[in-house]
Amino acid sequence: MPVRRRVRRPGIFRHNGILTPCGIPAHHAPVTPRPPKSPAAPAVPLPSALAAAAALSLLAAAGLGCSKGTAPSSDQPAASGAAPSGTGAPAEAAPTAAYKIGMILVGPYNDKGWNQAHYDGIRAVLSRMPDVNFEYVDKVNPADRPNVKGSQVADDLISRGAKLVVYNSDDYKDDALETARKHPEVTVIHVSGDYAWKDGKNHKPQPNLGNLMGRIETAKHISGCAAALGTETGKIGYLGPLVNDETRRLVTSAYLGARHCWETYRKRKPEELTFKVTWIGFWFNIPGVTLDATKVADDFYSGGFDVLLTGLDTPEAAIQAKKAASAGKKVKYVHYDHKAGCDLAPDICLGVAYYNWTPLYRETIEKARAGKYTSEFVWAAPDLKDLNGEASVVGFLPGPALGEQKAQLDTFIQALAGGLDLFKGPLKYQDGADFLKDGESATPQQIWYLPQLVQGITGPSK
Repeated sequence: MPVRRRVRRPGIFRHNGILTPCGIPAHHAPVTPRPPKSPAAPAVPLPSALAAAAALSLLAAAGLGCSKGTAPSSDQPAASGAAPSGTGAPAEAAPTAAYKIGMILVGPYNDKGWNQAHYDGIRAVLSRMPDVNFEYVDKVNPADRPNVKGSQVADDLISRGAKLVVYNSDDYKDDALETARKHPEVTVIHVSGDYAWKDGKNHKPQPNLGNLMGRIETAKHISGCAAALGTETGKIGYLGPLVNDETRRLVTSAYLGARHCWETYRKRKPEELTFKVTWIGFWFNIPGVTLDATKVADDFYSGGFDVLLTGLDTPEAAIQAKKAASAGKKVKYVHYDHKAGCDLAPDICLGVAYYNWTPLYRETIEKARAGKYTSEFVWAAPDLKDLNGEASVVGFLPGPALGEQKAQLDTFIQALAGGLDLFKGPLKYQDGADFLKDGESATPQQIWYLPQLVQGITGPSK
């Protein structure tokens, strides 16, 4: 057998823990679900343990997304006999394999955004691992499954043989910790959380729990630059999800990129740029709970904002931009999460900041299968020398709407590759307090735990 050479990817920010011997999982009664972490979302009534158990029974009866080695294409309809909508799109039933992976998705597996990027990323890994079984459950959130908690879904996946469980949303951080503690023999991966970060504010040592995240802030800088190069009105909108540390730092990253390119390439003053965020209240539209993402996008386009960025899991910014353009408005958009985002309306797309989860999932699965996984916090930076290469965890694909401005965007990307730091002072928070003094660069903790938006952005920080 040839020896596989390990190639170290650039920009990996990693903290390792120690893996202790496997133990026996503790048993406890079901825990009722929490309401969504959203200022716009009302509390969801807490069901009884009986209701939760019944919901899980119905979930199991409906079926799970399942495959051996490869999973069904997220761009194709499920085959005959597949699970009903909301439980995934299973391929044919798979025989017992030596290793099994379970994935819990907060939204639809084929949402053209965050969830599909995860689904496609792990599918690409498993296409080269024919002896691995894979099951997933999507739409695990308080609106679509009000009586089902993420950790309960994980329990079910583990009872069906899963040895590695992936949670793909920040909202699952407590579910992931609960699963890891209850099942110490199972590797638990939480995407976007920080419990495994030894130098973070929320470190909770747990040998079998790890965190993965792409350093999308850099691609958001590029997104903001593309928006600044593409706007004709100087009014850029941002379709925001819920408000937390992650979303504040991503909106701020986009603004800093926009401001830099507005000044550097457009030769305009910062005060002539309008950059506004509207938060809908969750990662995607939930009727009756969040603001209507479609209406918010329409309000931006009808209010003189001719470029709209998005932080949602779903493509309302693109869909409504296409409708507005068809009605004669000169509008453009910048997509997020999924690499194929410009396909939705290519002529008016300035680009897409996306995640390539394949490298991180491949490395994690290989280590877990070999029994060598140790708790770690991974915040992987893009490879700015090969931004859209297979090894880059984060990428940005320029859109056709950039036109001649693509050359300026390329120059900006080269500047980032050369060390340009936009999280460098002087920068102030919205309330006027100093974020970074003149010449001071932000630490990873200051960026990750950003408590406010920065001055220059219109829209609330909380």
